[in-house]
Amino acid sequence: MGSTSGGLYAALTDDEGGSGAETSPRADPPPSGGPGGPVNVTDGGQVAPLRRVVPPDVLAVGGGRPISAARLARISKLAKVRDAVAVAGGAVQLQGRQVNAFAVDPSSFRSWTPPGTAKKTELWSALAADQFVVSPAAAEQLRLSRGFPYPVVARTVPSLMMGGSGALGLPGIDMLVSKRAGTRMGLIPNVAVLVNAPGVSPAKVTTAVTRILGRGSNVVNLHERKYQTSGDGGRPGGYLDLYKQAARSCPGLSWTVLAAIGQVESDHGRNAGPSSAGALGPMQFMPATWKSYGVDGDNDGKADIMNPFDAIPGAAKYLCANGAGKGGQQLYRAVWHYNHADWYVQKVLNLARAYAARFR
Repeated sequence: MGSTSGGLYAALTDDEGGSGAETSPRADPPPSGGPGGPVNVTDGGQVAPLRRVVPPDVLAVGGGRPISAARLARISKLAKVRDAVAVAGGAVQLQGRQVNAFAVDPSSFRSWTPPGTAKKTELWSALAADQFVVSPAAAEQLRLSRGFPYPVVARTVPSLMMGGSGALGLPGIDMLVSKRAGTRMGLIPNVAVLVNAPGVSPAKVTTAVTRILGRGSNVVNLHERKYQTSGDGGRPGGYLDLYKQAARSCPGLSWTVLAAIGQVESDHGRNAGPSSAGALGPMQFMPATWKSYGVDGDNDGKADIMNPFDAIPGAAKYLCANGAGKGGQQLYRAVWHYNHADWYVQKVLNLARAYAARFR
């Protein structure tokens, strides 16, 4: 059978036959301003509220067998690694096609998916109810319909309802099931690990993880261009896409400046506040400033300070209003307005240069 996912099929097949918030924009806002403020993404009963987004830098699959606790501990202790999560997985058959699936806890794993998917509470509630979720490509190729049951062939053949689709941001992985469903299906425990390591080259992390897992593992640098995909309907699929799209709203502003501010302020959504000063969200806006510069970036009818689809274009708007698109001293001044400290400006501009070098 062919695989809708491709690349990681062999690695996921069971050999036994189963399948800082340190700162914030503090300039006084002008008198006029639109609505907006801190809004929880969800409080959806079985699923914990989305409080942060953890951009995965590396995806590693351990050669079709569980990754040992000792190796997972070594990965977690690598320099600059902030988060690492191990998941169960395996290759299953759905609609007569081979699909790579992960079995996850919806409350925690949603943070590892692209922001547009992470905020879709209905997907994670469906997963918590033991339904399955697929990528948009798999939903289209396999002609799946939400709310309909489908047999999923693994070591057992449960009939699971399709709970929806969303960009997963994981090359080769097109299906998510709950941990309970994965256990019943006989998926391989701890077969893969996702790693978040801000402030270090993803290529270096990839090399280090490959060294730990050894021969037969498949370790992917998720920052490689071939793995950079957009979300549903051409919408940005992750923070890198969001920074690039938002920068286009301010001619002359490089996306690398937004990325640098996103790293300094919240580690790309990892620490969304509130800060000691009361700043909130992935770009750490003060609520008073947000009322004037907040943007409804995803056209859902509200400018949500906690939503990266809104906060990142809001930051671009704020910088642009202070002259960031003109470059040079005007850019320096605009970043200074984001936080009134020269050390902050130097840190942001140095990080922006590092992003430009990494992604040139």
